[in-house]
Amino acid sequence: MAKNANDARLDAAHSARLDEVDRKLLALLAADATRSYTDLGKLVHLSAPAVHERVKRLKQDKVIKATVASLDGAKLGRPLLAFVHVDTKLWAKTHQLLELSDLPDVEEMHTITGESAMLLKIRTRDGQSLEDLLVRIHGIEGIEATRSHIVLSTYLERGPNPRLG
Repeated sequence: MAKNANDARLDAAHSARLDEVDRKLLALLAADATRSYTDLGKLVHLSAPAVHERVKRLKQDKVIKATVASLDGAKLGRPLLAFVHVDTKLWAKTHQLLELSDLPDVEEMHTITGESAMLLKIRTRDGQSLEDLLVRIHGIEGIEATRSHIVLSTYLERGPNPRLG
């Protein structure tokens, strides 16, 4: 089951206390996580060991959730990107959708406000693969409808900006 990555119910008391150096360090790591502590230290005017300690603290505080590679879906054979709104009969039925988190085509899952209960970010090989996934979604008890939005072009895709606080 997927871990809740952005629970809107969290209050400010759960926010990490970040100073300007932390925020600059996070922005640098978000842009290129392969930089050495020495290189990062030069950019934030700290020693490599001091940067290491800050990064270690940011990981312990779960500000840095993971260090991952940003992959190109098209080059991996999954060029079709779609956002799928899922409508359920009851709010509690959205939890049954969590079984989809194990599928490689499902990149993100969000409970949302508005007409739909859940929003999925899907990346597949082609239209047939998307249709097969939609059939699987509709096979889950309590699903009333889906609405798919296929992405034509992506101009910006990034995570949260650590410089804003």
